[in-house]
Amino acid sequence: MPLTPSPNDDPKTLVSTDWLGRHLKDPDLRLLDASWYLPDAGRDAKAEYLAAHIPGARFFDIDEISDHRSNLPHMAPPIEKFMSRMRAMGVGDGHQVVVYDGSGLFSAARVWWLFRLMGKTDVAVLDGGLPKWRAEGRETEDLPPVIRDRHMTVQRQNHLVKDVTQVAHAAKLKQAVVIDARAPARFAGEAPEPRPGLRAGHIPGARNVPFGAVLNPDGTMKDPAALRRVFEAAGVDLTKPAITSCGSGVTAAVLALALERIGHRDWSLYDGSWTEWGMYEDLPVETGPAR
Repeated sequence: MPLTPSPNDDPKTLVSTDWLGRHLKDPDLRLLDASWYLPDAGRDAKAEYLAAHIPGARFFDIDEISDHRSNLPHMAPPIEKFMSRMRAMGVGDGHQVVVYDGSGLFSAARVWWLFRLMGKTDVAVLDGGLPKWRAEGRETEDLPPVIRDRHMTVQRQNHLVKDVTQVAHAAKLKQAVVIDARAPARFAGEAPEPRPGLRAGHIPGARNVPFGAVLNPDGTMKDPAALRRVFEAAGVDLTKPAITSCGSGVTAAVLALALERIGHRDWSLYDGSWTEWGMYEDLPVETGPAR
């Protein structure tokens, strides 16, 4: 199997399976399995991890490592909780973190964003994830990782997250472009939301870039030039700050990663996303295509 360095490898955003193959035994590499699935997928992320994972990987439970004080799903956890969970997993200062998931590139970007939110930049997503790793015949194991305690210093980067008030203000004044990662039918309000009780449609003025539009058929991310074309074709003004959104803040992070890959660094993620916006009757909703 050739181990040709990919020109797209960047340990702060995205790395190839070849890159991980070369660095898998590095003492300061920490590998996280951040698999997470929608309930209708019928998959158990933790059970799949226990059955087979990339050697040395720890399981990052997106639902558990979240803010349980919120009635919204898997909101970003308090700093103290993040630090304690990472310490228990042996992840800390000086580590290069690589995150992957069992879909290819779906939920891993959420954990990449979470590390960025906590001020950690030496973190990348595995391009193509576990499916690409396994398709190439690479090794997996079912053994628990050896955990060695490591202190972690956290400095929350508040500019990387937006709450509902900030999003409503930015959308009304057109200070930023809201980019919605949901499927077109959900964006247009033509398909029901998977969570009951939510209105259908999108934030007024939002643009629709379904997260799958930034991926290749094999689940890897498109190259930066192609990513730029995807955003521009959707009517995204890349001269403006961007706020990414989706159903519950998971695939919004795929768009955030794509923006980072094209050098558009003035972005933030709407953590509550449509689960929050669609719940409030007093917030405006548009239906139909972006306009």
